[in-house]
Amino acid sequence: MLVAAAVAASVAYAVVSGVAWFGASRTGAGRRIPVEWPSETKLGVERLVSAGIVDRPLLFRLVLAVTSPLVSPAEGEHLLADDLSPAEVLRRLARLSSRARVKLLVPEGVHRFQIGERLEELGVCSAEAFARAATDRAVLEPLGVPGASAEGYLFPATYELFADAEARAVVKTLVSEAKQRLLAVRERHAAGFARLAERHGWGEPQVLTLASVVEKEAARGEERPLIASVFMNRLENATFKPAQVLQSDPTAAYGCLVMPELASCQGYSGRVLPAMLRDAQNPYNTYRHPGLPPGPIGNPGAAAIEAVLAPAQTDYLFFVAAGDGRHTFSRTLEEHEKAIRR
Repeated sequence: MLVAAAVAASVAYAVVSGVAWFGASRTGAGRRIPVEWPSETKLGVERLVSAGIVDRPLLFRLVLAVTSPLVSPAEGEHLLADDLSPAEVLRRLARLSSRARVKLLVPEGVHRFQIGERLEELGVCSAEAFARAATDRAVLEPLGVPGASAEGYLFPATYELFADAEARAVVKTLVSEAKQRLLAVRERHAAGFARLAERHGWGEPQVLTLASVVEKEAARGEERPLIASVFMNRLENATFKPAQVLQSDPTAAYGCLVMPELASCQGYSGRVLPAMLRDAQNPYNTYRHPGLPPGPIGNPGAAAIEAVLAPAQTDYLFFVAAGDGRHTFSRTLEEHEKAIRR
């Protein structure tokens, strides 16, 4: 009788300890760790142990075996962390709807590389996985994204996303939001779209491209239509030389993000240098290449898109920073040079 009671007590203690272990967060630094889950459970658990995500492999394997009829880890890449409870690790591996959710804020003007970094920080997916999905034609084509990447279609907004989500699902969520917003903008500015199509042969991608440049240049929202008018005037005014050259620093900077191997981009840390503006090898350098850059250089909000569709009616051809995020706008090169000296 005493032996049976002792055995029962031991079993009960083991069960209670196991339940406590399963639900308790681990002591960790909160490091985000990409893990490739294979088809073989034993190998997958070994990878979790090696990554410092699970500390009791036999017990975790037992949990997987017990729950396997209902729950099974999804093969492929997962983004986990070293401070998650085993229960949360299982929820994320199986991509259950009960797993943690996070809020992603995409500000106006940020580019896809910055979004990827933020996604990794939040534990949604790795920046590398997002970069692959955002340039995968198998992902982009069904979404109606025509360019080489989803840049320009990752709409600035606040999103509620699952932790450890598939990168392609994240791209789909952001692009779907952009498509809905663009539909609303089209309804409000049908005449603007028609005018740009007639004058320049532009469609949605070109509108988004110029809007992304306007977004990068405008520190104050009220100046977006003025900045858009400058760029439109440079494209359309026959007196502006060099002809149809936008001369926007952020475009050259973006080229260094997508083509860091360029000689002028070596050591680029966010500051635009004269050598970058002289480099004709950079296809995004609008000092050396007329017209629009090859694609958007960031993700514009609705206000920047509307500024391109309905720019201010001005004859400005130049602008220069005047402090406090504002710009001084000029009609002639002489006025512009005076503004620079001031």
